[in-house]
Amino acid sequence: MTLNIVRRLLPDWGTTYGPPGEGPFPTVMVLHGSEGAWSGWSHRNAVLLAAHGFLAFPFGYSQGGNVWNAGSIHEVSLDRSVAALEALRGFAVSSGRVGLYGVSRGAEHALLLTSLMARDGVSGIADAVAAHSPPDCICGAFDGRTFRDVGDPGWQAWDGANRAWNWRGASEALLPTQPIEIERYAGPLLLSHGTADRVWSVAMTRRLEARLQAHVRSPEVYYYEGEDHVLSSEAENTHHTQLLDFFARHLVG
Repeated sequence: MTLNIVRRLLPDWGTTYGPPGEGPFPTVMVLHGSEGAWSGWSHRNAVLLAAHGFLAFPFGYSQGGNVWNAGSIHEVSLDRSVAALEALRGFAVSSGRVGLYGVSRGAEHALLLTSLMARDGVSGIADAVAAHSPPDCICGAFDGRTFRDVGDPGWQAWDGANRAWNWRGASEALLPTQPIEIERYAGPLLLSHGTADRVWSVAMTRRLEARLQAHVRSPEVYYYEGEDHVLSSEAENTHHTQLLDFFARHLVG
């Protein structure tokens, strides 16, 4: 039996998933959320993309952690994300057209990285960006070791002094609650959100959509009625269909 999905090592960065053969293949960097790099969700999303003809790289940016613990999102270097994009674009089996796909904190990562690259004229910006359940502003740092559900005796509010992201060696300009200026990006953008999301309110995507339209941008926006942060099977199938169609239109050919 011939493999339909092949693992390939992106030297110095990690594993990719893609179709068999020499390529080149349209490429997507997948960004996990606060579940961390070890949880497997970003690998699962990468495999789904690979099954439909894309070379997909689940980029593990969380710090520390293991299969039992998510690790942290604290002072994460977005410059390292730029370098990962560059390495992926130059990978032998990549077509050189690279998209970004992030979910939850990964969606924040994708939008913030793209907005900063656009603002500062950094080369290698993504050719298309998709963000599911994104916040519209920078959020505080997250540490899986201290996370507790609301009502748990160990629960604590996020400390806004703890910063999630770092750009060009500094985090002072990336303070929690600061708007993510994705309107600076002129490329193809897909936003999606469940209307009953209890983690990141759908109001965040609605604000992003309104701000983008006010800046004469035309994002593709999909709302999944009654859906929570983790989509039901039916809604997820719809989302994946829309996601694959989006990347096929903007990364293939």
